[in-house]
Amino acid sequence: MGCVISHLSAKFAFFPPSPPTYQITKRDDGKLTAVYTSSSLPLTSAVGVVDDGGCGSSFDVLSLRTRRGNKIVAFYLKNPYAKLTLLYSHGNAADLGQLFDLFVQLKANLRVNLMGYDYSGYGASTGKPSELNTYADIEAVYECLQTEYGVSQEDLILYGQSVGSGPTLHLASRLPRLRGVVLHSAILSGLRVVCHVNCTFCFDIYKNVNKIRKVKCPTLVIHGTEDDVVSWLHGNRLWKMAKDPYEPLWIKGGGHCNLELYPDYIRHLYKFIYEMEIMTTKTRLSKIKLAKKTSSSSCDCDCDCDCSCSSCIKIGQPSCPKCSCPKCPKLQCPKCCSMPSCCGILRGACCCLNWNWNCCGCVRPKCPDVKLPKCPSCLGCGCFRCLGKCMRCWRWC
Repeated sequence: MGCVISHLSAKFAFFPPSPPTYQITKRDDGKLTAVYTSSSLPLTSAVGVVDDGGCGSSFDVLSLRTRRGNKIVAFYLKNPYAKLTLLYSHGNAADLGQLFDLFVQLKANLRVNLMGYDYSGYGASTGKPSELNTYADIEAVYECLQTEYGVSQEDLILYGQSVGSGPTLHLASRLPRLRGVVLHSAILSGLRVVCHVNCTFCFDIYKNVNKIRKVKCPTLVIHGTEDDVVSWLHGNRLWKMAKDPYEPLWIKGGGHCNLELYPDYIRHLYKFIYEMEIMTTKTRLSKIKLAKKTSSSSCDCDCDCDCSCSSCIKIGQPSCPKCSCPKCPKLQCPKCCSMPSCCGILRGACCCLNWNWNCCGCVRPKCPDVKLPKCPSCLGCGCFRCLGKCMRCWRWC
């Protein structure tokens, strides 16, 4: 059943432009070139990009085969003054033909090399769009950057817009030495875009809410406050959950598809790129070590807080005094955490269960912060062995 729902959700999640805005053709020398579908003019004719097909080419059109058997199209724009490379994963209803002008502007203004690609089923790429195909697509592009252009993950910044945040965080969670990540109008998950849920279901797609925790590099979040497609709350929550969050950019009045038109967009993005360029290896290593120390003292619960308690459970317990999130309680109560364990119960559990007597005869301490489980038909002393005989004992009164 989950696979069927996943298939349906994937079907309604992707809207590739139809027909594609560009086509791929071969030149006399065998090199690939891209032309507009409407006019048959090269994409480079409108922006003056050099495309000579030689070793010094500043624009390459590539056809890459993914591990799932699809052939995807990628554009590589080279800036001779660049130190870093930007791997751009675009939004839902766009293809490379629509984004080419933006790519040229980003390459020049940010002083980066830029690699953009179309997902399977988008533009001139073959196959059908799906979550797993987009993961295979970005992996093939990253492999091309490594083998064909010699780009290491230390010199790579991943950029994900809207749906593109899915493959971006998929790859970023697997590359521990990335230079940086940019999330533009990003989503928490596919299901959370259409309805407000706080838990993750098996049929959900692009579970960025889980993968953001595995990203170790600096993460810049850009989101419009008036985004009516993906709420600003998605970007805000991703930024709060990032291990190394960079100063976010909340564009006042910005929507879902127009953030590039605001001056603050390119200004803030340039600042981020520049700081990533001057970041030394020593600084990056010190951040990683600090992140490891912080993560070792933080809880492993699934809530969105940053509490420092070592033992967290999700329901039925008093709130953790060190955490403002009511979903992340602390197991031990200060009033009884010093009591020894009895009957195999964890130390501090007396506070949580709060029965009057142990089966060993010791008096249990009482905690006024919780309600007591009571059952007149319960046999014995109230230990786990006795309570197992009566299901009503598990109901809070």
